[in-house]
Amino acid sequence: MSESPILVVKIGGSTLGSHDTTLEDLVALQGQAWRPLVVHGGGAAISEWLKVHDTPTRFVRGLRVTDAASLRVVVAVLGGLINKELVTAINARGGRAVGLSGADGALIRVSVLDPELGYVGQIERVDGGMLMGLLDEGYLPVVAPLGLLWQDERPHDQIMNINADTVAGEVALALGARWLVFLTDVPGISGGDGRSLARLSAGEAAALVEEGVVSGGMIPKVEACLRAATGGTRTAIIDGRQPHALLAALERGELAGTIIGPEEAQ
Repeated sequence: MSESPILVVKIGGSTLGSHDTTLEDLVALQGQAWRPLVVHGGGAAISEWLKVHDTPTRFVRGLRVTDAASLRVVVAVLGGLINKELVTAINARGGRAVGLSGADGALIRVSVLDPELGYVGQIERVDGGMLMGLLDEGYLPVVAPLGLLWQDERPHDQIMNINADTVAGEVALALGARWLVFLTDVPGISGGDGRSLARLSAGEAAALVEEGVVSGGMIPKVEACLRAATGGTRTAIIDGRQPHALLAALERGELAGTIIGPEEAQ
């Protein structure tokens, strides 16, 4: 089991409603020569539940401001509703999933990203050993993007919201994953001419961000890919709306999206 390659898959909030074949793919890969791990988002569901609870949503530079009232909803939706629905669905399909958040066992230690954003964390450390232990025991960890505030070299009694794309990149780096795959609702990264790009080196991807060609929610995905690539991880941003897109990419090399990173990490 320990020799099997590690696969980190980020399931975005935009594809959570159409993830049936993705979960089947994950179970199939777990039964083969892979050790998969899932990081999930849930921004759309958070916005929906904030509306239900009459809690206003505000964004600063594209990032959700998380005050005390909205944090309660964020924790409930990410750490509870979405996380456990995914775990249950994977197990029902024959997998061995276990759900946790970055606050569990101090898995993800964070500092305050920006006081203007409220309870939003910047990742300082991911406990790769904890996740490796679960993977080695044959479990498929499903990680909610929450963290534990850590200041002055000690933990504080505070859960923090974290960007899920950033979590995926840091987890892949901590584990030395072979692949980091983002499942999105777009067909990969587009160049300046609007055409989808099948492959990018780390330098080319960074240049697209610098030039403003990559923008909005794609920026943290590309940045996470670049971060993971520093550890030798090969990364891909693919269209998760396509049936069995994950299996097609990993087993047959049929990629509906963009590969970023080192060529040698096959």
